[in-house]
Amino acid sequence: MKITAIIRLLRPDNWVKNGVVLGGLIFGGMATHVPSLGRAFLALGVFCLLSSLVYIINDLKDRENDRAHPTKRFRPLAAGEISPKIALLTALIIGLAGAGGSLYLGASFGLAALCYVILNIGYTYYFKQMVIIDVMVIAVGFVVRAWAGALAINVDFDAGLFIMTFLLALFLGFGKRRHELALLGKDEAGSHRFTLESYSPYLLDQLIGVVTAAVAVTYILYVTSPEVQLKLGTDHLWITFPFVLYGIFRYLYLVHHENQGGSPTQVLLTDRPIILSVALWLIVVFFLLYKF
Repeated sequence: MKITAIIRLLRPDNWVKNGVVLGGLIFGGMATHVPSLGRAFLALGVFCLLSSLVYIINDLKDRENDRAHPTKRFRPLAAGEISPKIALLTALIIGLAGAGGSLYLGASFGLAALCYVILNIGYTYYFKQMVIIDVMVIAVGFVVRAWAGALAINVDFDAGLFIMTFLLALFLGFGKRRHELALLGKDEAGSHRFTLESYSPYLLDQLIGVVTAAVAVTYILYVTSPEVQLKLGTDHLWITFPFVLYGIFRYLYLVHHENQGGSPTQVLLTDRPIILSVALWLIVVFFLLYKF
């Protein structure tokens, strides 16, 4: 059915990535403030719409190449389940809905949302052809999400959160490239994604190693910073560090030994150890920030 194909076109399983929009709500101490909760979740909904808009634009551009890809060929446009005209109409509708929600949340949020869309269109048509820059642009997209979420509820988005969001997105991005290279093989990878010709398993392992260390060090420095402890009202957030470290190590294990990681979203939604690690991290963070 076309309705089912349209839903798949929106990629709702990838909406979990927009969870970073709620970072400002949690670390801004506003998770128990009802008006802020409403605005934060409206911001989350807006970015779900805008991310789907970007996915449709990407699928329209790449549908011919996707037909030769072992997994992307099942996407609705590549598989011919819906026409480009229907995809364009869907993009227009959700784009207008996202724009309306953005304007309701204020000019600053609307500007951040516009930056997100422009950045991702730039990625689809230009930046995805540039080695290393391709992953960095994706990481900036996550930072813009988190920044917009903070703007929606008028809380500060400090440098520590900026850096951690950026580094974690880099980690996941390079892990995804590593999986793609292993899945497609060096000889075929470049025909599906141009930049994969310039990557190698050794280079990606080096990049992942550097970013892994940076994520761990930045997180522990952030949660033990006196300024952050004063701002958040607790000096016990360091307790959450083992959950972060385990999640990183588990993801690396899946990339290198289970041939997973091509979709960080699927890993987050299906791998029980990572789900448990994230759940425990959230529980402890909420307890420390709101109950301790």
